[in-house]
Amino acid sequence: MRPTRIAIAFATLGLLLGLAGCSGQGDLHAWVAQVKARKGAPLPPLPVVRTFETFLYQDQDKRDPFEPAPPAANEQVAAGPHPDQDRPREPLEAFPLDSLKMVGTIGSKGNIEALIKDPQGVIHQVRVGEYMGQNYGHVTQVTTGEVDLVELVPNGSGGWMERDASVALGQK
Repeated sequence: MRPTRIAIAFATLGLLLGLAGCSGQGDLHAWVAQVKARKGAPLPPLPVVRTFETFLYQDQDKRDPFEPAPPAANEQVAAGPHPDQDRPREPLEAFPLDSLKMVGTIGSKGNIEALIKDPQGVIHQVRVGEYMGQNYGHVTQVTTGEVDLVELVPNGSGGWMERDASVALGQK
């Protein structure tokens, strides 16, 4: 019975101390009211909006840079290399060239094929004349150390240009 009375006494004492601590909040309320009454720092003025003078392009000797290129330039674009859109896509054309890895070769010296591993772990046999990579990469040579190919990439003016690329043995 005695431990219960001691517990009740400590609880009563704690309650009285807690109520005594709550009674002195007048200073706190006065300080909050004083801080709210202060004026804030002045805001900096808004920046001045500059107006720009318009310019009318009137030089007749030079081509307007905002108009399409003249037909002569488009004819040169049409004469360049183009990807063969009519042929069926090969399985290795679904992957970027840098994600393909050459893991070996198979065959004799005159008829060599490369073993290419795709990102999903499937190994494909690649011969000269096949395609790989997402830029229409046409395989031109297969050696024991690498696969050489020519990619067709956009040249920025509506045409295509050829770019040499290779996938080396053990390269990722």
